[in-house]
Amino acid sequence: MPAEWRYRGKTVTAEDIVFIRDFIAAHPEASRRRLSALLCEAWQWKQANGALCDMICRGLLLMLHRAGEIELPAVRQISLNPLAKREPPAPMLIDTTPITGTLSQIQSIELQQVRRTADEPLFNSLMQHYHYLAYEQPVGEHLKYLAWAQHEGQSRPTACVAWSSAPRHLGSRDRYIGWSAEARRRNIRFIAYNTRFLILPWVTVPHLASHLLGRMARLLSQDWERVYGHPIYFLETFVDPERFRGTCYRAANWVLLGHTTGRGKDDHTNRPNRSIKEVLGLPLRRRFRQLLEETGR
Repeated sequence: MPAEWRYRGKTVTAEDIVFIRDFIAAHPEASRRRLSALLCEAWQWKQANGALCDMICRGLLLMLHRAGEIELPAVRQISLNPLAKREPPAPMLIDTTPITGTLSQIQSIELQQVRRTADEPLFNSLMQHYHYLAYEQPVGEHLKYLAWAQHEGQSRPTACVAWSSAPRHLGSRDRYIGWSAEARRRNIRFIAYNTRFLILPWVTVPHLASHLLGRMARLLSQDWERVYGHPIYFLETFVDPERFRGTCYRAANWVLLGHTTGRGKDDHTNRPNRSIKEVLGLPLRRRFRQLLEETGR
């Protein structure tokens, strides 16, 4: 038996495995799902917002079960994966009359966080039907924003911005920050990744994109802390140079950190298998390196 196991940043020692075995024996009627929740409670294994790390714990228990270290109870119910069968967002009726002019002519631009609100389906639909990558259901911590503007007496959506948890390993970013592997493991949650940015195709307003990125940098951390119980210190994104120049990011003071390897997170060949992206980043605090290097948070 290995001296310890690691799963999604969690280290499990031989003593922990003995504890889990005894824990399972002490709850003979509990299902796998129930055991996972009870074990999280026993270990006080929780997210920053207080929710149990239940899904990660289930994966850990399954890994140990398959390795023969523990014996989980038989599966009682096979749940369908809702993501595997998820229907793409349906198109929604929306005014596509062109919105043109200068920033000063577009009145009262409002950024609305729409996750878990009645406007989330509109965000999903716009991404699905107008972004070249379409809509993708985020996993983990994430927020969604709609940008609204007053145009000819009506409030109309002009852009969509999506943020999610950052990739765990990203060489150019990690070298730029200069943090240790342990600090990265503990503090990766303080980085947000801009997964999608869409200016709707009927909107032609110079400098709107960089204006919205500047606004996002001022409000995202507060919104993240309100939803997930912790702030954000650094933003990052990928830009495909074969399609875009990233001008709006650079105009909003984002800096080039380096390039991806083109291999993806599940690579086993050490050879590029996708386009190489530029990695851009934006610190939200002057002391971001110190904050991200602190391992006791």
